[in-house]
Amino acid sequence: MMETMAEIVLTPVSYLVLGEVARRGSATPYDLKVSVAESVGNYWSFPHAQLYKEPPRLAEAGLLAEEREAGGRRRRIFRITDAGRRSLQDWLSSADSGRTELRDLGLLKLAFADLGRPGDVARLARAQAAAHRAHLEVYRTLAALPPDAMVWTLRRTLDLGLAYERLVAEFWERLAADPVVTRIPPAPRRARAAGGGHPGRVSGRRGGVPGNAGSPG
Repeated sequence: MMETMAEIVLTPVSYLVLGEVARRGSATPYDLKVSVAESVGNYWSFPHAQLYKEPPRLAEAGLLAEEREAGGRRRRIFRITDAGRRSLQDWLSSADSGRTELRDLGLLKLAFADLGRPGDVARLARAQAAAHRAHLEVYRTLAALPPDAMVWTLRRTLDLGLAYERLVAEFWERLAADPVVTRIPPAPRRARAAGGGHPGRVSGRRGGVPGNAGSPG
């Protein structure tokens, strides 16, 4: 049974596909994959297999029109329909953009790094700083392209990307240089066995240990 416009649920990837097809005029799923990798894929990550599944679904709903090449690889070529353009424009005019999502593996590791081994944070920070510096150079290369190489809206997103990568690279570089991070912490003290001696025993206190000198043994 074919989906109708009343039944189909549009996701962010749906609108991404509609937008890319509308901008290009026509596109194959492979065209979409290449275009996304060079633009919005830098800040909106998702499984690229969806770029092969979503266009036929949108075509069944009447938001895209599909045709096949007569010969050769018989590629599937998609164009946006009037209904698809209206759906895209309705989404663009909506003020609710949702909560900003950030999935950063480096930050996730940093959050639990106190449970790790000495030196882990310094190594993580150096690796993250290098990765973000490399990404910053990619963005700088894109920013140096002629003004007509990309539409102005993509160039504005690139401006934010440049600022973000610079900020994050500097954060990790500061962390890598932090003396607290570079210093190897002392091994945790082991609890004294019952009735046994302890090298940290406080003179004159039975069973006293550092930090708890007044406790009875």
